[in-house]
Amino acid sequence: MMPPESILLPIFYGIDAQVKQNLERVLTAFRRHRVGSHHFSSVSGYGHDDIGRDTFDRVFADVMGAEAALARSQFVSGTHAIACALYGVLRPGDEMLAVAGTPYDTLEEVIGLRSAGQGSLAEFGVSYRELPLSAANAIDWSALAHAVGPKTRLVHIQRSCGYSWRSTLTIAEIEKIVRVVKDQNPATVCFVDNCYGEFLEDREPTAVGADLMAGSLIKNPGGTIAPTGGYVAGRADLVVAAACRLTAPGIGASGGSSLNQNRLLYQGLFLAPQMVGEAMKGNYLLAATFDGLGYPVNPAPSAPRDVIQAIRLGSPKKLIAFCKAVQRHSPIDAYVEPVPAAMPGYDSELVMAGGTFIDGSTSELSADGPLREPYIVYCQGGTHWTHVALAIEAAVEAIGPL
Repeated sequence: MMPPESILLPIFYGIDAQVKQNLERVLTAFRRHRVGSHHFSSVSGYGHDDIGRDTFDRVFADVMGAEAALARSQFVSGTHAIACALYGVLRPGDEMLAVAGTPYDTLEEVIGLRSAGQGSLAEFGVSYRELPLSAANAIDWSALAHAVGPKTRLVHIQRSCGYSWRSTLTIAEIEKIVRVVKDQNPATVCFVDNCYGEFLEDREPTAVGADLMAGSLIKNPGGTIAPTGGYVAGRADLVVAAACRLTAPGIGASGGSSLNQNRLLYQGLFLAPQMVGEAMKGNYLLAATFDGLGYPVNPAPSAPRDVIQAIRLGSPKKLIAFCKAVQRHSPIDAYVEPVPAAMPGYDSELVMAGGTFIDGSTSELSADGPLREPYIVYCQGGTHWTHVALAIEAAVEAIGPL
């Protein structure tokens, strides 16, 4: 059974206070850049001189505490935005160093850890190295202190846990990573995969020294309204380099029609702090409920978190049953039954529940997991915590206690 909701009310109140603070920085950016209804208009074709699109880039940069940003519908996913950032910075002979363990599955083919013949970084002569997590599944600070080598051009910092059993990195931890790296070589680019991390705290990685970051617009910053897209934000020269990979050298950020999507991007950014807050509330409820049933959960019920809650179910049967319960309580495709299947970019079969208005939007409630030991389900998003509560009741009924 779910814990009495009154137990979580003090936590919920604290989240609401954080939402208010983050909404204030969004409104300040809108006001500073004089956002008006004329910015909702669009152009077609090449997309030259799209004032709504270009203003949104500037607003987004301000909200993220960055020099510049490229927030565009031409990015097909967060992975695409990350890839453009990496290809923009790295050159043959450079080394990319991952300092928070193995990156998310969909980056493995970008790096060149899986597959061949697709133009991975490895095929262009970029080497790769990673620092394993410590025995406590945290950053290995002692190893990081001397990890940067003479060829290390870029340090990759994955903020979220992805499909690993670790805590999401806090802004304070990211700031410390940047400081440790820069002490070894100030020229090394500190890049943050910020997917699932936006609006969790009062600042973003680029506000505490990260040189560049990237993410998806159908996750946190799209507020469940953005229909597609991704972003890169950070140092202006690095954003330009990523823009030239998204389009072409000489075109960069000046190309790319927004095709009447501007209003949705602005509105999504406005709603984003509230949506993130609701997802965090739902995740606290998930953690408390399944911890009470005996299942290992990460983060722990009282620990800080992002919009992902991991629950170790221990069997493929329970993983599939959990996802089916979530799907039955989704607003879209509730009649569909999730089944394990291969997905592009992933090494294992996945079972995935996501009856969302925007296909693949993990700002809305979804649940998925790779069909491999120890059969962990990753619950993500939630437009309001009461929806998450209904799905929890169904999942508890479907799988029972450990």
